[in-house]
Amino acid sequence: MDRTCASPDRLNAQQRSAHIRQVVMAKGDELRRQYPILKHQDAIGASILAFALAAMVGSAALYLAGYMAWWACLLLNAFFASLTHELEHDLIHSMYFRKQRVPHNVMLALVWLARPSTINPWIRRHLHLNHHKVSGTETDMEERAITNGEPWGLVRLLMVGDNVMSSLIRMLRAKTWTHKWSILKRTLRVYAPLALMNWSAWYVFLGFHAANGVAWLLGAPIEWSVSTLAVMHWVDIAVVVIVGPNVLRTFCLHFVSSNMHYYGDVELGNVMQQTQVLNAWWLWPLQAFCFNFGSTHGIHHFVVKEPFYIRQMTAPVAHRVMAEMGVRFNDFGTFGRANRFTRQPAEAPVGASSAA
Repeated sequence: MDRTCASPDRLNAQQRSAHIRQVVMAKGDELRRQYPILKHQDAIGASILAFALAAMVGSAALYLAGYMAWWACLLLNAFFASLTHELEHDLIHSMYFRKQRVPHNVMLALVWLARPSTINPWIRRHLHLNHHKVSGTETDMEERAITNGEPWGLVRLLMVGDNVMSSLIRMLRAKTWTHKWSILKRTLRVYAPLALMNWSAWYVFLGFHAANGVAWLLGAPIEWSVSTLAVMHWVDIAVVVIVGPNVLRTFCLHFVSSNMHYYGDVELGNVMQQTQVLNAWWLWPLQAFCFNFGSTHGIHHFVVKEPFYIRQMTAPVAHRVMAEMGVRFNDFGTFGRANRFTRQPAEAPVGASSAA
């Protein structure tokens, strides 16, 4: 790379973004020449989906047969479900079977089934494409929905990992009944039917075991009916194999995503101000269940049409050029700024140029 021509001091934000895009795309092209199999994008996407679904079913079967502990099944399925989230994101950008609507929509349906805690992916497509157009602004409904721009505290913590709780809190905050009713209708529409079933099972699970816990502490066990215990047996299984993994995955993804995106004082269309890179070592427990999202999603804002596995491969080169051009890395001051981009120059991380 010609460092003189690409000196960030000589480039405006748009030119910096273009330079990052050029370098990352060149690396992607190089990888495809080096590994021709990467050119078979549709087959790779379908294969990853088949692997993730088979792995989730396999770990559930091992758990049900008594060969795997419940916690191992839950953790493994959270990881495999994170693969299907990345696939859904790529599908939203039409990266697999773009001109073949049947397999494309079948894949969308399957990734939704693997992640029943989420909104309808066909609805999410409109929200996500809008996110790229207006990232960091009040009309960026996708990021706002997962608490981007909220001040940190107990309320945001409750909202970040629970989609229904987030909607409930927003409904309670609404100042008019018309607005409250609008939020309720929108929530029911985007979460029906899978997410409503998923979160209902989660609340029943929490309520049942909380009641048993309190009763045990009081020394007065509850005598549940046989039918109630039979229903709870299946709810417990569902929580281990699909509901719990997605609650964990949702929290990790939303925590990372809502804190790596900036909000409120970004320049519309300025990609340099939209995201940071979160790749600190202590974030790995979270990154493990959102497929390294904090480290690689910022790359996607510059090069939208690269599938997630290519982003993982180009990350070393992408991170280097992003840092050279002034993209922020591990700006944890954002936790205290409610994701605002603005900060004092003295807060700038050592070795990083300003992205302003």
